[in-house]
Amino acid sequence: MTNVMYLISALCFIGALRGLASAQTSRLGNWIAIFGMLIAIVGVCIKAGRNDFALLFGTIGAGAAIGNIIALRVSMVSLPQMVAGFHSLVGLSAVLVACAVFCSPHSFGILENGNICISGLVEMGLGVAIGAITFTGSLIAFLKLQGLYKGHNISRAFNFAFGSGVICLLIYFIYAKSLIAFVLLACASMVLGATLVIPIGGADMPVVVSLLNSYSGWAASGIGFTLHNDLLIITGALVGASGAILSYIMCKGMNRSLLDVIFSTSFGGGATKSQNVVSNFHQGMPEDIACMLASAQSVIIVPGYGMATSKAQHALKELGDTLKKRGVSVRYAIHPVAGRMPGHMNVLLAEADVPYDEVFELDEINGEFSSCDVAYVIGANDITNPAAKTDPGSPIYGMPILEVSRAKAVVFLKRSMGVGYAGVDNSLFYAENTIMLLGDAKKNTEEVVRAL
Repeated sequence: MTNVMYLISALCFIGALRGLASAQTSRLGNWIAIFGMLIAIVGVCIKAGRNDFALLFGTIGAGAAIGNIIALRVSMVSLPQMVAGFHSLVGLSAVLVACAVFCSPHSFGILENGNICISGLVEMGLGVAIGAITFTGSLIAFLKLQGLYKGHNISRAFNFAFGSGVICLLIYFIYAKSLIAFVLLACASMVLGATLVIPIGGADMPVVVSLLNSYSGWAASGIGFTLHNDLLIITGALVGASGAILSYIMCKGMNRSLLDVIFSTSFGGGATKSQNVVSNFHQGMPEDIACMLASAQSVIIVPGYGMATSKAQHALKELGDTLKKRGVSVRYAIHPVAGRMPGHMNVLLAEADVPYDEVFELDEINGEFSSCDVAYVIGANDITNPAAKTDPGSPIYGMPILEVSRAKAVVFLKRSMGVGYAGVDNSLFYAENTIMLLGDAKKNTEEVVRAL
């Protein structure tokens, strides 16, 4: 009965991933995943036996209560760091399970002639290494996304050397089967997880979040092998593979290799501000922008992290509706690494009930900017920076961008003239066809709507 329920649950998770692949079916995909998880929990209850019910329901109840509190309190702006925090818990659980197996191998059926079998040592070693890397790496990502830690430069050679040391410790643990080797492997892996993420920042952080998601999946799959749980193996593999594929897609969208993201310093971080003086940019008022939009036939809205921080998605939806009533064509352009995590902007626009058929990815919309009357950019700094195409000395050179500079007019909403998350100034601010609308993006967009 349990195996049948696990099979149904695994099929639900596969169907959920298929649903989450499209914005139109993502809500259904989420419900399918919830249904699959409920079946899995019931299966665990059947397998656990009556004696374990109190502990089982107690832990499920505590976890559900904590999760509910977090879900109610977390804002859409804090979603990336919440995801990173959850990944750290998956990594920690893998380490704790490996500790339990090592301390009590007879309880997990991995003894062979009185000793832990080789396959059990391999599973345990990989589980603790991947779990520890995921745990500390996710914690550092959380601190950086929350703005509590900026990071430091750590050389690629150091991380290569330290990573090689962790692999050697893993091999030694399998050979020696000692407690000292196990502890050293766990501690070294935790240090490696931190040192891998510490130098990464700026425009690479969405890839890091996606990559940590993949790590957490492989850690969960390792737990599944250790616990002889087929469902955990399948679920972990699904999460690990999908996270790896998403990381690849995002690296491709940034024209970066995955190894460059993992073992190198990130885009930006040390760039200096442009030499352009303050008088070189054109600043407008909401009434000016309203007049410009009123006479337009085609408007493309480009959301960035500035939309998230100002919570302007509902104001943008109102702006789009107002323009459509005037007969203006309105579309939304999304860059693969806009925001702080994959799909960040899509989630915010969906929350504001922006129609899915008005939202386009970079490859679909880039050719339309040249025929667009107004590009309305809201806090999307790095992903619209022409330096990525024109300045070989720029840290973001080579990254595909949304070519908003080709629009007849560009309206750029920013809180100030400061640099973006990658630490690179944007020459688009000083272009002849750009009008800067400085201040709170939500308030300014609402004033534009009132003026319209």
